Amino acid sequence: ETLAGADRTAEGTTPAVAGDIAINTEDPSASRVGTIVVNIEQFESALLRAEAGVSCAKVARTASRAGLTGVEFLAGIPGTMGGALAMNAGAHGGETWERVASVRTIDRKGQVHERAPSEYSVGYRNVTGPGNEWFIEGTFRFEPDAKPSMETMKAMLERRKTTQPLGLPSCGSVFRNPPGDFSARLIEAAGLKGYRIGGAEVSEKHANFIINRENATATDIEELIEHVRRTVLDVHGVELVHEVKIIGEVPA
Repeated sequence: ETLAGADRTAEGTTPAVAGDIAINTEDPSASRVGTIVVNIEQFESALLRAEAGVSCAKVARTASRAGLTGVEFLAGIPGTMGGALAMNAGAHGGETWERVASVRTIDRKGQVHERAPSEYSVGYRNVTGPGNEWFIEGTFRFEPDAKPSMETMKAMLERRKTTQPLGLPSCGSVFRNPPGDFSARLIEAAGLKGYRIGGAEVSEKHANFIINRENATATDIEELIEHVRRTVLDVHGVELVHEVKIIGEVPA
């Protein structure tokens, strides 16, 4: 999901950083550009295979309808499974890599690799593994449950509607939560709710969201992100760390 910008793109943590497969290589004969992969299937009793372009919400619905639990947290993540794998997306106490049984990746030469979770170092909104590879598919393990989890998912979605700015484009949470605190609280306490640069604005509903209020460019968004970071550091002495991934370079 692209938040903005003809000049550059600012892509989000949970939006699919790895969902669109675009492989560039120095060897033109090996170059290939794919499209979003969006297949999803259940196999065995508690395993679900989802390609990188499948939305997190669809995985949650599919698993729930199949009588599986442990998937509810994905319902409120506004992105795709490629991004969820790339950043260990999480919500409501659940995280993506807690559920990973295996992944498939593709490298710059177009070769596909089967990878185990043990090949990755996973932390809070951070995943490190084999270099120059991108997620194209994940297999996820959930638990069978006789009780449908749709009501839990609905409650999570209702909470999201009341606490997040869903009506305007955003890339989700911009900063990681620092230990023992919340980025949104620090940003709000610094008086930054509603602050604008160009068409980009710190959301009045959730201060850790930057919304595209009116034809914002990526430059608007990046300048606002940096302004928020500097202000929070000056006011609170806390260095916020980006959760959002920024793709591209500043134009000359």
